[in-house]
Amino acid sequence: MSLSPKFLRLTGCCAFFVFASAFAAVQPSVAPEASAVVRHNPQTDPPPMLQDFDSYVDSARSTFNVPGIAVAIVKDGKVVFEQGYGLREVGKPEKVDAHTLFAIASNTKAFTAAALQMLAEQGKVDMDARVTDYLPWFQMSDPYVTHEMRVRDLLAHRSGLSLGAGDLLYWLPTSYTTKDVVERLAKVPLTNGFRSHYAYDNILFAVATLIIEKASGQSYADYIHDHIFKPVGMDESLIDMTYLKPGMDYATGHALSDFKDLKPVPPMAWLNDPGAGGIYASVHDLAKWMNVQLAGGELPGVGLDGKPRYLFSQDSQNQMWSMLTPIPVSKPPIPELEPLMPIFSGYGEGWFLSDYHGQKLVWHTGGWPGMVSRVTLVPGLKLGVVVLTNQESGAAFNAVTYRVLDAYLNSGTKTDWVAIYDKAVKHAHGDADESWSKHEAARDPNSKLSLPLSGYVGTYRDPWYGDVIVSNDNGKLRMRFGKTKQLVGTMTPWQNDTFIVRWDDRALNADAFVTFNLDMDGHVREVRMQPVSPLTDFSFDFQDLRLVPLKEAEASAKAD
Repeated sequence: MSLSPKFLRLTGCCAFFVFASAFAAVQPSVAPEASAVVRHNPQTDPPPMLQDFDSYVDSARSTFNVPGIAVAIVKDGKVVFEQGYGLREVGKPEKVDAHTLFAIASNTKAFTAAALQMLAEQGKVDMDARVTDYLPWFQMSDPYVTHEMRVRDLLAHRSGLSLGAGDLLYWLPTSYTTKDVVERLAKVPLTNGFRSHYAYDNILFAVATLIIEKASGQSYADYIHDHIFKPVGMDESLIDMTYLKPGMDYATGHALSDFKDLKPVPPMAWLNDPGAGGIYASVHDLAKWMNVQLAGGELPGVGLDGKPRYLFSQDSQNQMWSMLTPIPVSKPPIPELEPLMPIFSGYGEGWFLSDYHGQKLVWHTGGWPGMVSRVTLVPGLKLGVVVLTNQESGAAFNAVTYRVLDAYLNSGTKTDWVAIYDKAVKHAHGDADESWSKHEAARDPNSKLSLPLSGYVGTYRDPWYGDVIVSNDNGKLRMRFGKTKQLVGTMTPWQNDTFIVRWDDRALNADAFVTFNLDMDGHVREVRMQPVSPLTDFSFDFQDLRLVPLKEAEASAKAD
């Protein structure tokens, strides 16, 4: 969601803080398209620095190979600007406009946090109660963490799980249910101390999803629709892609297959962890969401009694925007990005917190197959900007966001963030090339497999993911993840007993090393995996798998 240089997805979003999202793959080939009709609010206009904003956004599209971008800006409760640029899908004529729906991915997390706080205001949830008070069967891999995990902890990325732990349970889509996912947390290893430091996760938002459903008596989708979308006026927004219908105004995601060829990717539904990501929304609707956030939860208009209406209270918002987990501030990969280095950085409840030019920022990013986005609020100025894109380029949404922020916070300097992020992306690709060169240099081309191909065939089980099958298909080894239809690929020998699995779906950009460890009798004892490229999204957490032959796994389970 990270911090993958590639997606910056669910989020993900912050191992290298804002700098990491510059590392998305690029291939400059998208030509500027005529922008959609601009929808300005007649009561206000953007600042002078944004007079050339159309050409600036199109330069970001072209540089970072993004077919379509949508942007909205709000200020002092007004919609200053909302507009679309480019195409919903390459090769098709439909253009992006302010009403085009995009997957907002981890920007969904703020909705989940708001839902819990709203239920807390009704006395249906206690944010400081134990998770087991609501889900008695809930279990982490450590009894102490199970006992001490509070509802608020689910939103703060401080559980002791490693970055993206357990994401393979739903990324890519699997056949597990949300309850299945949460039950499997008992087997996901903790690699850090509880509440000791920041490590981005998605899986605990599945737990939050179940608490919302139990406390409200509604499905997560119905609760968000009835209690957030409707009162805010987000009439265009959908809880996930299964609600998309032919003829709707929605964008198609695009990815660089093998990190080079831009192609559409199929939409994905995250039905077994909806609280972490999956909402589809337009910048038109997200402008409304930002204005409610900037108004301290106050909704537009008044109630039947003539009094203001609130989605949530100012106190709830203070809790969501208070730092729970500090995040170390990392040095940027190139000097030109140093002006973005914050004084402080942290995570609240479903929001990142940092600063820029003396102003507190409340923000989040989202990454999805083929789409990435960013929502940024400046509470002190009642300013908000949202950037939605249909390509996996965090560099594009950051370059556009910081041009808008500069227009309000740093009007004396007009920085070309497109050029700077372009340099950062190329720097990241240079590091990835160097990583591959090191692997090639360490490879022994004369090494041989210890076993015939049949010796590696079998079903292997990981305690938290489940089964991975290796088969011999006409003299080639094939790997298939039992619960993930898209994770199917061919294994080719690398050296010794290590293979590289190259997935059939080349848009995944997630090829992995597969190493078979043998016992003293020459039988496979364990299988370990690791992404080949540092540009692979962190949610492909292959490195956390501990695969053992099925018979040994079943024997171990019986012994437990």
